[in-house]
Amino acid sequence: MNARVFRDTYGVPHLQAGDPLALVYLQGVNAARDRAWQIELERRRYLGTSAAFLGAEAVGWDVFARRARLADTARRCFESLDEDTREWITAYVEGVNHALPGGAARAPEFAETGLTPQRWEPWAPLGIWLAVHILFAGFPTKLWRTHVAEHFGDEALELFSSEGPHGSGSNGWLIPGTHTASGQPIIAGDPHRYIESPGVYQQIRLTCPEYDVLGLAVPGVPGLAHFGHTGGVAWAITNAMADYQDLYAEQLRRTADGVEALGPDGWKPAATHTEVVEVAGAEPVEVEVIETERGPIIQDGISLRYPPRVTGKLGFQVLAKLLRATTVADVDAAVDEWVEPVNVVLAADTAGGLLHRTAGVVPRRRRENMLRVVPAWEPGHEWDGWHELPRADVDGPVVMANARELAAPLGVEFAAPHRADRIRALLNTRDDWSIDDMPTIHRDTLLGSAGSVLDLLTDLDDLSPEAVALRTELLAWDRRMDATSTTASSYAAVRKALVSRLTDHFTKLENADVAELFVPWMDPLTHVSYALENLLATDLLPQVNVRWLAREALEQVAAGKPRPPWGETHQLAPLHALRGPVFAPGEEPIDLGLSGDHHCVMSTSSLPGLTDVCIRASAARYAWDLADRSASRWVVPLGASGVLGDPHHHDQLPLWLGGSLKPTNDPVVREDRGYEVSVDGFGRVRIEEADPARDLDLIHEWVTAERAVFWGMGSWSREEIARTYEFLDSVPTHHVYVVRLDDVPVALLQTYDPQADPAGAAYDVEAGDLGVHLLIGPGEARPGFTGHLVGVLGRFVFDHLGNPRIVVEPDVRNTRAIERFHRSGFVLGPEATITQPDGTTKTAQFAFLSR
Repeated sequence: MNARVFRDTYGVPHLQAGDPLALVYLQGVNAARDRAWQIELERRRYLGTSAAFLGAEAVGWDVFARRARLADTARRCFESLDEDTREWITAYVEGVNHALPGGAARAPEFAETGLTPQRWEPWAPLGIWLAVHILFAGFPTKLWRTHVAEHFGDEALELFSSEGPHGSGSNGWLIPGTHTASGQPIIAGDPHRYIESPGVYQQIRLTCPEYDVLGLAVPGVPGLAHFGHTGGVAWAITNAMADYQDLYAEQLRRTADGVEALGPDGWKPAATHTEVVEVAGAEPVEVEVIETERGPIIQDGISLRYPPRVTGKLGFQVLAKLLRATTVADVDAAVDEWVEPVNVVLAADTAGGLLHRTAGVVPRRRRENMLRVVPAWEPGHEWDGWHELPRADVDGPVVMANARELAAPLGVEFAAPHRADRIRALLNTRDDWSIDDMPTIHRDTLLGSAGSVLDLLTDLDDLSPEAVALRTELLAWDRRMDATSTTASSYAAVRKALVSRLTDHFTKLENADVAELFVPWMDPLTHVSYALENLLATDLLPQVNVRWLAREALEQVAAGKPRPPWGETHQLAPLHALRGPVFAPGEEPIDLGLSGDHHCVMSTSSLPGLTDVCIRASAARYAWDLADRSASRWVVPLGASGVLGDPHHHDQLPLWLGGSLKPTNDPVVREDRGYEVSVDGFGRVRIEEADPARDLDLIHEWVTAERAVFWGMGSWSREEIARTYEFLDSVPTHHVYVVRLDDVPVALLQTYDPQADPAGAAYDVEAGDLGVHLLIGPGEARPGFTGHLVGVLGRFVFDHLGNPRIVVEPDVRNTRAIERFHRSGFVLGPEATITQPDGTTKTAQFAFLSR
């Protein structure tokens, strides 16, 4: 199978290669080309080096990443993997390393920050995964609960229970064949995350002889971890809302030998060293990294214990296994080895298999550990093995929406049941669902939590005429948060005013003493907003007259100007590390108004109690059809490309805003890597990928000619040459091009990634190096011919492909070629012996040409 990249109408990559290693290498290349800024930023975040180019605002994260030992944990987890999985991940990283400099040349953020791509470590994907998910289980909430208990007593530990995720969440549903028109299952849903630019999910299709899978990849990570469809089986996940990370209050003391920490068995040595965080535009920050027997100290006096650090495992072997899954049993067996984050998994196959289970690692310990910071020196707070994770039989439509259902034994705080109840109610209305019906569920805007506020308004007396009119309007409202609805907007304004007044009763919770990174988790306004339903129902606040507060809120909104439609203020605002725009200069902006709200199925969350602007919503939507995979649908908020100004940067945005999906089987075309340029006084030069069948006569004639003696193929048969070039066409690391001058073939160009070639073992490879072999075809000598040709070659490599350096390694006996390269600007490097795949050797003269 040839190594190829195809793209559909929306630029979604469809990758094809001859084996899994070649395919995952190609996936790494694609991630670097389409998402260079995103993946390099995430890599720097796990390393704790992002402040070096983002400045002071990134220091808080970098200090945490260093203290939490994310990089060291990633390395440990990589080293604990089996050899095959390490090889598979390394192939992905090699693809990234090869293409990242070219991708960076396209991404404006690199030039804006002065960031230079670095060579990735083999464990970088694991580090990226840790950085993206380390806060998923919400351990900072334990700092908040402990803070609340210090001011209001232990009985208030769960006072601010929101039954709603703060930074993660998802909808997902499985409709068995008994409830579909086709008789085969449908799996659909949408993961809710902060909407980032570029997006956290990348649509992709991965095809090799061993498997053919489409799904949503996390850029910087190989395979398809969360959502995939192999044709025979499909799977999806939501966050289980499990609690699997603990915080310990530590007592530390300095000794002549270092630092000791007090545990249940007395004082024990703690590991310690110092690191330095470089900061753009400011002085560097020195960080003392301390790790006790519980875990690393993440802020003064508090350690974090989390499963990957304890076990040295992250579960990345699952990623490769999922790609090979053909049945529900395969998916079930694969996710048995998953670690973090803990998920609820749904899967279905074409043979009738159905799966509903949790997956991951959750420690057994006291409930107190799950609620708050616990004292490290007191016995009884240790971990005692691992939970057996719940699973359930499937006998009808199944819904997962982060609610307190299947995963209840594993956590403390779950999503309010509104989304789950609404999806379940919709699914149970019929038994003939089709894939085309899924958007009607995705975009449902009924607000299940509205009653908690509206009920407060029913019995209010002595209202102004304006307030009476507004209350009448709200009580008659259909409770749908539609973008066009002014009543939805008025409801949101009343709710916000109520939250503000209620928060005034918790001023003593302001200004909590926590590390910079955790300050957002300590904001009373945010907690009151998320916990509003609970706070309105609790009897722990006898001093608060919530009906009076509701009256004031209603009067405030009624006295103001008429509210605009909800979509005018409920606008999508994708997060970008540099606060970059969604639209490039000169592009026509799109109205970013949204329907939905936090507790709608179309979950579009604002900065609660502060603004209507939406920062968290569906990071993707999908609908997997087990009857016909080609009928499946998907969409992401922006687009396939992370490069501002690219045609596919945000071309899916109109579909996403409206709750629509696009087909996964949009027409695809082969990605054109060819290049054409006109050179004054020389002619029109086109560099196009060779076709081993079409161009075999030409290639055979040229490589067996006496003038190509140093190519070593003079005695080869036509069949041997055909097999060689068919092989080169099948791997993503090597490419063959025919160079034409005014439509006449004049040269053969071969490029290769030195990481995947014997030449790479003979010199120090730099990220983005591109090896080149150039064979000039027969013809009459022309003055300046070679110089012009090499000039075009440089523009092709540097400007079109984006590689920063060309590497050539002619045989030392080929003095004519060496002199030709030297005259063209190449800098001569070392001589070295290269061992060829057939065991022969050559002594090569390396030479380099930089951008």
